[in-house]
Amino acid sequence: MALIECRFFSEVLGLSTSMTVILPQQTATQIGMEGRVRAERHPVLYLLHGLSDDDSIWLRRTSIERYVAQMGIAVVMPQVHRSFYTDMEYGGKYWTFISEELPTLARSFFPLSHEREDNFVAGLSMGGYGAFKLALRRPDAFAAAASLSGALDMAGALRNPYAPERQFDFKLIYGEQDITGTENDLLHLVKELDRSEGPKPKLYQCCGTEDFLYESNQNFKQVCEETSLDYTYEEGPGSHEWGYWDAKIQDVLKWLPLRSTQA
Repeated sequence: MALIECRFFSEVLGLSTSMTVILPQQTATQIGMEGRVRAERHPVLYLLHGLSDDDSIWLRRTSIERYVAQMGIAVVMPQVHRSFYTDMEYGGKYWTFISEELPTLARSFFPLSHEREDNFVAGLSMGGYGAFKLALRRPDAFAAAASLSGALDMAGALRNPYAPERQFDFKLIYGEQDITGTENDLLHLVKELDRSEGPKPKLYQCCGTEDFLYESNQNFKQVCEETSLDYTYEEGPGSHEWGYWDAKIQDVLKWLPLRSTQA
């Protein structure tokens, strides 16, 4: 695998930012690991960080590079600070950045596939919210999305804050508005996608039963189970910590609907 720490300028954000990228490499003589390339343009997983993290965190806290080596898949890990992947009321336009500018730039820098069937997104906590928002609002762009311990019911969190100390963050992001029924409300987006025509991404959701976001995940699960979407839910013992996420990202990678052959 090739590991690239990419620093670049974002026109949307008006500042320099970064992404960490893993690219497939065909290898046979590395000790303890064999690399694979599936296609000239690689399938790609956009892997999103949580509230207090950055674009390096998945690489530092898990063995993601080793896990994807034989899969022949690229991994793009962007930096979005504490934005909840949203065009902030008082801050940067991080939704526009993550949904439009970042994929375009990443494809211009690296040989990544443009095909919907080769594009996936996953994330943990705040990143789980971002991953599902990307897939639900851009079902034309992503074939599958996964949330690990995601903050999935943000409309409910704003009405009944699970973490009062986060209210300043939420005001910077959403202002004073009630986001229920808006494009920032995942429960609303699930219902809208179910009623819509066109492609519908596969969804995978997991959460530990001791996680402080367990109730939020249950709220999202209840809505999904009332739809016809291709939806997988898993739960078990676990809290909001990296041992759980390191284990579950391996399940996500096995679940991804990678095409068996690449042109």
